[in-house]
Amino acid sequence: MAALDDFLEPLHNGVWEVEVLKASVTEPLDPGWKRSGINVPTPGTIASYRKGRYHVHETATEWKVHLDRYDPAVHPVMHLVDDAPLIFMIAATFVALVDDVWRTNPENTRAVLKEQTAAWQMLVLFGLAGMTTGAFVVLNPLLSFSSIVHLLMPLAFIALGILIVGEGIQIRPFQMVSARRILSGIMVIFIGVISYDLAVEDWGAIIFVLIGIWALGSAAMTFRRLSRGRKAVPEGFYTWCAIGCLSLLLALLIVMTPVALVALMTMVLGAIALLAGLTLVANGLRLRGRMKRR
Repeated sequence: MAALDDFLEPLHNGVWEVEVLKASVTEPLDPGWKRSGINVPTPGTIASYRKGRYHVHETATEWKVHLDRYDPAVHPVMHLVDDAPLIFMIAATFVALVDDVWRTNPENTRAVLKEQTAAWQMLVLFGLAGMTTGAFVVLNPLLSFSSIVHLLMPLAFIALGILIVGEGIQIRPFQMVSARRILSGIMVIFIGVISYDLAVEDWGAIIFVLIGIWALGSAAMTFRRLSRGRKAVPEGFYTWCAIGCLSLLLALLIVMTPVALVALMTMVLGAIALLAGLTLVANGLRLRGRMKRR
């Protein structure tokens, strides 16, 4: 009997990622592995799990495991700065979306066909909506940024607050599980409500201060590791050299040309939405083609 943990020793000996065939793992994941809802997009991933610093991406045939430098549950800020720089997350998102546009997965398609013969119509509809939204954002970045910070950011805070409050309450039977989480959620909701009165300039300043600190911290941590040589960067020396340089450039642009960077970052967001919509349309058309061949 073999558990996934039995294959992870190479990660402590300079190997960046181990790929383990599912057929080789005969034991289910132990309770220490927790499903992770927020991850850097990876092509082919159907689910992700974490166990301390271990992070596994589940694909149709493999477990792909790497070792983060920081456990996000213990050091969330350092995890963002060192393990998930903003530049890396943006690049990975584009790669995953482009890969998904071209990827064909007959097994998933057959499963969907059994459940919904009209699934392709919904995929195409939502995909076209995403592409339209993305195109509008790309063509009108400053107007889109203003709309996002005035409407979506406060709503995001309110929604987050509601979720936090929900975690502090048990519905059946109704009882308070965590007064601290309820209070924290109410505070987040309050921040969301009062943030409607913030000017676009204030939102821009807050967002770019946070992004600037994130980017500068990522650049510093990356160059620190690069200075130790190739062995300190098993995931790719030149790749992370580029990520470090781009992170530093992003931090400098925030100081030098903030308005232009607002437009650029908003256009990137729009491009991601456009690609996501294209992915849905492509998958919907694949479903339609297979339905015709049934």
